[in-house]
Amino acid sequence: MTKSNVKFHSHGGKRIILIVDDEMINREILRHTLEEEYDILLAENGEEAFEIVKEKGDNLNLILLDLIMPGIDGKTFLRNIKADNEYLHIPIIVMTADDKAEVECLELGAADFIPKPYPPKDVIMARVKRTIELSEDRDIIHDTERDALTGLYNREYFYRYAEKYDHYHKDIETDAIVLNINHFHILNERFGKAYGDEVLCKIGQNIRDSVAEEGGIVSRRDADNFLVYCPHREIYADILNQATRDLVSKDGSLKIRLRMGVYSNVDKSIDIERRFDRAKLAADTIRNNFNKSIAIYDSKLHDKEMYAEQLIDDFQKAIQDEQFEVYYQPKFNIQKDQPVLTSAEALVRWFHPDLGVISPGIFVPLFEENGLVRQLDGFVWNKVVGQINKWKKDLGIAVPVSVNVSRVDMFEADLVENFKILLDKHKLTPEEFLLEITESAYTEDSDRIIDMVKQLRSIGFKIEMDDFGTGYSSLSMISSLPIDALKIDMGFIRKAFENGKDTRMIEIIIDIADYLNVPVIAEGVENKEQMETLKNMGCDIVQGYYFSKPVPADEFAKFLVEKKNQA
Repeated sequence: MTKSNVKFHSHGGKRIILIVDDEMINREILRHTLEEEYDILLAENGEEAFEIVKEKGDNLNLILLDLIMPGIDGKTFLRNIKADNEYLHIPIIVMTADDKAEVECLELGAADFIPKPYPPKDVIMARVKRTIELSEDRDIIHDTERDALTGLYNREYFYRYAEKYDHYHKDIETDAIVLNINHFHILNERFGKAYGDEVLCKIGQNIRDSVAEEGGIVSRRDADNFLVYCPHREIYADILNQATRDLVSKDGSLKIRLRMGVYSNVDKSIDIERRFDRAKLAADTIRNNFNKSIAIYDSKLHDKEMYAEQLIDDFQKAIQDEQFEVYYQPKFNIQKDQPVLTSAEALVRWFHPDLGVISPGIFVPLFEENGLVRQLDGFVWNKVVGQINKWKKDLGIAVPVSVNVSRVDMFEADLVENFKILLDKHKLTPEEFLLEITESAYTEDSDRIIDMVKQLRSIGFKIEMDDFGTGYSSLSMISSLPIDALKIDMGFIRKAFENGKDTRMIEIIIDIADYLNVPVIAEGVENKEQMETLKNMGCDIVQGYYFSKPVPADEFAKFLVEKKNQA
């Protein structure tokens, strides 16, 4: 962690100046000149000055340093102070009659000079005041522009310095690079936040060291995300290897892995932030790929980005024109003699007038990233509660419907109140409106999410953990989470029945659900064999093409009529 350079003044509210000179008369002249406005400390040689710096260094605002002294002379003192990270921030004004020493002392880190014999008092006061003010301004800027944990540039200043670099290096080809730690939350959970912070600092320093020589700059944008802007290179593995140098988990059991996205030889006509969006887009393509650590932004990703931008641009009109339609996939309890319709999942479809049917696998993650998902979710919630009400009025029957609640939604302060208003408007109860929250949402900001979930459950909502098995939460974490059902991701179902019926992972998840005393819901069940196998393993509820694909509301009504006739 970097040391803050913000100084505290003395008890009298004055800045503190250390005068270092072996001549008593010189010390007294300067003390008399400055003591009205500053607190003065005196040292008659370099050794004594070092002791004062060690004791008072955090509070020193300026050192006035004579060059010619017995023992440790002024140049040696200056050189040693500026080589020490703890004290190099203290500005030093050199006092000498040797004007030839000026260049050498400036190169060693001196801030200014006061010639001997001393100039008039107002000249000395002006030089002292200016040096202290410049130093304090520099310290404030440094603390403002730096990430408090790693000492790297924060995002805003990083972008600003990158623009400055472009201004003075118009013809230099540059790369924008994003690095992320894979599943960093696991590191925090297993070994504690302090250790996680230590890893972030180490990685940040390693990245900075790897690009510093060629003039590259580095930022910690947020959490475990690092940005690099540097002259173009052909090989990127050296940055990645340097970043993780000497890094293993605290107990040696977990290899710390990073993924890197590179926007190579950037187009300088687009803004800085968008360049790093492209690098991040590349990094995201290998998020869960353990065989690949570096991805390059290319024409294919460019086309994908252009497509995504069109979807974002068309979103508001799509909401206005109701191009989004809610489909319903039935969920059946399979632990009865015959499967029984128990609920449904609401799934949104986008029927774009020009692009055709757009997969939710494309637009939902996109809208989650830029925050539009809140508006989309609100649209879906309103449609669902209205439809449940309509089924009850028209058919005399309805079943609970589960809707997605994204991580973005969970940070909405009035989420609970909005749900209350929504249900009251259509005279529904929380039991008729189930909420699905992905496992990854719990693991990314568990305290905030858990608090919101508890509020929702306290007024009667049932919470289903969606995509269980993909969020890398630990058993100890799962046991403390407030949930009412576990949903097995369809990827587990597909893999289990594709690979010689290796259902061990599903069995483990069902055992976890039994331990938590909550039901298990399996997605993506496509045939009778899968359904029967899951039933025998103890799975409670299934959904998938074996029973029905997601269908519009009027088609789903047939399932409700059948259920009513069987009652």
